[in-house]
Amino acid sequence: MAQLGEFKLDEALRSLDSVRLAKVSGRLIKVSGLLLESLGCQRTTGQRCRIEQADGSLLEAQVVGFNRDITYLMPFKKPVGLGAGSRVFPAPDEAVLQIDASWLGRVINGLGEPLDGLGKLSGQDPLPLELPAVNPLRRRPVEEPLDVGVRAINSLLTLGKGQRVGLFAGSGVGKSVLLGMITRQTKADVVVVGLIGERGREVQEFILHSLGEDGLRKAVVVVAPANESPLMRLKAAELCHTIAAYFRDQGLDVLLLVDSLTRYAMAQREIALALGEPPATKGYPPSVFGLLPELVESAGNGEASSGSLSAIYTVLAEGDDQQDPIADCARAILDGHIVLSRRLADVGHYPAIDIAASVSRCMAQVVPPEQRRAALQLKELYSTFEKIRELIPLGGYTPGMDAKTDRAVQAAPAIQRFLCQDVGEGADLAASQNRLRELIR
Repeated sequence: MAQLGEFKLDEALRSLDSVRLAKVSGRLIKVSGLLLESLGCQRTTGQRCRIEQADGSLLEAQVVGFNRDITYLMPFKKPVGLGAGSRVFPAPDEAVLQIDASWLGRVINGLGEPLDGLGKLSGQDPLPLELPAVNPLRRRPVEEPLDVGVRAINSLLTLGKGQRVGLFAGSGVGKSVLLGMITRQTKADVVVVGLIGERGREVQEFILHSLGEDGLRKAVVVVAPANESPLMRLKAAELCHTIAAYFRDQGLDVLLLVDSLTRYAMAQREIALALGEPPATKGYPPSVFGLLPELVESAGNGEASSGSLSAIYTVLAEGDDQQDPIADCARAILDGHIVLSRRLADVGHYPAIDIAASVSRCMAQVVPPEQRRAALQLKELYSTFEKIRELIPLGGYTPGMDAKTDRAVQAAPAIQRFLCQDVGEGADLAASQNRLRELIR
């Protein structure tokens, strides 16, 4: 009996080692806009904390920097009822999201929380917390054409499976409408949509009109509207890339749509400026231009045994300035750019694609030489007509002076009809290319 008593006593003493005698917490010392400062809750960058609000609820935040003993936090949601001395607790390690085909048809936020009221998400495979990376020597090249259902793109700016391309335009020129056309028409096994920093009204409209009931069944929509915190917008953009990469690695053809890349850059600008990083180019800190290539490089094809991941990003050219720093950076890191013209949109030319200013860097790899030659010929005719278009009403053009110009003027109405396409009209790849060759002949 004595030995049994000693054994139980030793077991009870050992169990005290696992008993938490105190709950570690820090305190909030400053709130400056979106940036929170705390003391006493030591966490590393990227880890999370929970801040006690006035009503007793806990606000989730992430460590984004530090200065000596001060830890800088950025909340995921709008802070309510914070005060000097509010307690800050270390959050448990971030749970890894589990994903599988059951995610298709769901609408979620940047943390993987459902927004559609259809219950909690579940899955069998862990979803990485970091952006996916592929060894460039093992990445499968772009070799097959991608049918996006838009005649001007299929024929003159043919895209390939695994290509990453940008839609460049100012506000109100039709980026989102064109993106909706591409969403409905593109042939892909899975569509991942990231609506980042755009108007909240557009979320439901995109799901109802652009995706539709059939399109939603094979899609995952990640939403972070403009009223969300910048950290949530960053997380949403990164999450849609990890989701797309997961389905690509399952051997599927994936289409990733991000609207917009500019809002992602603006979210990082807000965070960087709040941390005191100096603005470098038109108010954008250097860290923005480091994050953009990291995000874009996580898209594209994977290794030889995987499927394809084609990505289309909308890029907002502020004030229609194509030399805007974000537009200029995106043009350098993407595999092509499709420029939308406000002049064409103003005269009712939709989609308002300026084919002379647009280019697909992978077109030569996915179309036969005769198709590429036909596209170059039409671009030449289009550019020739654009040079003299404003002179014609003024009497500055005289027929018969130059055969090349005469041909461009004669072909202009047919080219315009060819490039215009109704929002609900489909134009598959083969039909678009055949019509281009007929037009050139």
